[in-house]
Amino acid sequence: MESIRIYSTVFSILQRTSVLTVVSKFRKMQNQLIKNELDLEKEASLEPKKLILQVSRVQTPMRIDQYLTRQVENATRNKVQEAIEEGRVLVNEKTVKSNYRIKSCDVIQMTFLRPPAPELAPEDIPIDIMYEDDDLMVINKKPGMVVHPAFGNWTGTLANAILHHIGKDAEKLDKSELRPGIVHRLDKNTSGLIIVAKNPVALHRLARQFADRKVIKVYKAMVWGVPNPLSGTITTNIGRSRKDRKVMANFPYEGKDGKTAITDYSVTENLHWFSLLSLTLHTGRTHQIRAHLQHLGHQILGDETYGGASLRTLPFSKSEGFVRNLLELLPRQALHAETLSFHQPMNHELLSFTAPLPEDMQLALEKIRAIMKQL
Repeated sequence: MESIRIYSTVFSILQRTSVLTVVSKFRKMQNQLIKNELDLEKEASLEPKKLILQVSRVQTPMRIDQYLTRQVENATRNKVQEAIEEGRVLVNEKTVKSNYRIKSCDVIQMTFLRPPAPELAPEDIPIDIMYEDDDLMVINKKPGMVVHPAFGNWTGTLANAILHHIGKDAEKLDKSELRPGIVHRLDKNTSGLIIVAKNPVALHRLARQFADRKVIKVYKAMVWGVPNPLSGTITTNIGRSRKDRKVMANFPYEGKDGKTAITDYSVTENLHWFSLLSLTLHTGRTHQIRAHLQHLGHQILGDETYGGASLRTLPFSKSEGFVRNLLELLPRQALHAETLSFHQPMNHELLSFTAPLPEDMQLALEKIRAIMKQL
C-alpha cells in the first residue's frame, strides 16, 4: 500500500513539474520510507529477548546462575542474577533463587531486557600483552573474557580494555561495530592468543592474511577418550544446526549444506580416559574445533554446548566423584589458542607466539596424571 501511495503521488506531480523535480521528490519519499522501516527495526531490536533451555538428562548439578552464565552467549553472572531476582527466570514455570541447583530435564525460561547499545568506552582492565609494536598487539586472553560487546554484555570486554590501552591512537579505529581493531575472535570461554590491529591499514592487511589462510593457528584441547588413529585430519562441512541455530553442526563434505572445514589433530599426551590434543586449523569456521571434535566422538572436556560437560563413568571406583571434581575445576571448554604465526603487516617480518596453558587446564592435567599413577 505504501508503494501505491508513492507512485500515485509521483503521477500527480508529473502533471505540474519537471522530470528532475519528480525524481528528486520520489527519492526523498523512498528515503523516508526506508528511514521509517529502519526505525521500526531499531525499536524491535530493543524488545525483550526470550530464551528457553532444557537441561540435559546427564547434566552435572550446579547453581542456576552458573549454568546460565555458561550457556547464554555474552551473559555475565551479575546480569543473570539480576534477571533471577526480578523474576525473569522461571524453572518449570516457577521463579527460583540464584542458588537453585538445576536438575535433570529442568525447563528454564529466561527473559533478557534489551537496552540500547551504549557507545564503546575505554576501561582499565588488565590484559596479558605478549607482543606490541606500532601496528598491532598479541594478547593472551583469559578464559571467561568476552572479546567484544554484545547484547547482555556491554562492558568488561577485551574491546573496552584495548581502547584504554591504546589511548588517543584508538581514534584511528572504527568503533561503529563495537570491535575496534579486532582481527579475529575467540569464544568467551576459550583462552589464548588473539591479534589486535592498532590502525586501519594493519587491520586490513591482517584480515587479508586470515582470509588467504596464511595465518598458522594451533590450539590445545583436553578431550574425552583417545582418538584412533592418534593423528589425522577432520574434513566436513560446518553450518548452523537445523535444530538449534546457536549450535554448529557437521554436514557431508562438499555437500550443499554448510561450508568446508578442515582441522588437523594429533595426540600430544595419552591420558587413558582423556587426551591432550594439538589442533591446527586450515579454515576458520565458527566453533570449528568444538564441532569437529564432537564429530570425531571425542568432545572437549567441559564443553556444555557440544556434549563434553556431562558426567561419565570411568573404569575405576569412585570415578563419578573424580569426574565431578574435574568438571568443577574446568567450568568451560578446555580449549586454548596456543600458537599464532603471521607476518607483520608493514615490514612483513614473520612473527610467531606461543601462550602457556592456563591454570585451570594445567590443574586438570595434574589431577588426571595423579589418578593414573594411583591405579
